[in-house]
Parts: sequence; structure tokens; C-alpha cells
Amino acid sequence: MSRNRAKAPDRRARGGVLTVISLLMVGSAIIRIGLEAGPALARGAEPNMASPVGGERKEANAADLQLLLTELLRREKTLNQRESTILDRERALDIADQAIETRLTMLEDAENALRETVAIAEKAAENDLTQLTDVYQSMKPKDAAALFETMDAVFAAGFLSRMPPEAAAEVMAGLSPEAAYTISVIMAGRNARAPQE
Repeated sequence: MSRNRAKAPDRRARGGVLTVISLLMVGSAIIRIGLEAGPALARGAEPNMASPVGGERKEANAADLQLLLTELLRREKTLNQRESTILDRERALDIADQAIETRLTMLEDAENALRETVAIAEKAAENDLTQLTDVYQSMKPKDAAALFETMDAVFAAGFLSRMPPEAAAEVMAGLSPEAAYTISVIMAGRNARAPQE
């Protein structure tokens, strides 16, 4: 992309320089023709018929051509400055593009590393929950019920839903009716919003 941008101004620059050189050569030819044609015409005319108006015209043409040349050189300089400014901006944009691409790559790498860390943490948490569930399941139902009675109902419902139904039923049987009801409502509510089909 930046190569194409760089080539277009080079062509314009070459074209602009060639145009200016061509105009200068044409202007030079016109001046020479004007300067050489005047004396040739004067030689062909009668000596007494020499007119001062022709000399003034030559000087005026030469002055006009000089002004034209000066203006063309000034415009060429302005165009070269603009071209230089555009090239500088294109370089700055290329540098900014590279910086953005580098940042995006760094962000993607950081996101992947974060995903891996979260996956490891989730796996560790799942392993911990499984192990703790196994501990509660292996306890005597009466002791587990006493422990679940003191737990937050949402927390207790989480562990009971992970246990086999027989073990969970034995623990629920040891709970007070209020705690058993609250935990049952929480467990039923978790699956109430699940799709039926």
C-alpha cells in the first residue's frame, strides 16, 4: 500500500519537472526567435523606416517571458514542498499503521494468555468443588446435614445438586424443613429457565 503511494508522487514529480523544463525550452526558443527575428526584419526594411515600437515590443515580450519563467519556478517549488509534505504524512501513516498492528498483536496475545489463565483457574475451581462434594458425600448424612444447615442456601444447593440423588436425599432428610424447602426452591429454580427441547 505504501509502495503504491510512493510511486504516484514520483511520477507526478517527474512529470512536473519535465513540464517545467519543456516550458523553459519553449520560452527560450521564443525569446531567441524574437531576438533574432527583429534584426533580420530590420535588415530587410528600409533604413529610414526603423521603428522604435518593435524594440519596445521585444523588451515587453522578454519581460513577460521572464515573469512567466519566474512564476513557473515558484509554482514548481510550491509543488515540490507540497509533495514533500504529502510524503512525510504517508510515512507517518505507515508508522502509525505498523504501531497499530503491533498493538493489536500484543492485545491478541494478552487475550489468549488471559483465556488460558481463566481456563486453568476454572479447572482448578472445578476440581476443588468436585473434591469438596466428594468429602460432603462421604460424610455421615446427619453430620453433612448439620454442616449444610449453617451454609448459605445457594452454596448448599450447589453442592447438593452435584451429589448423586440418593446421597443428596439423605442429607436433605437431615435438614430442618425450612432449610430443605429453601434449598429445594433454589435447585428447582436453576433448571426452570433451561430450554425444554
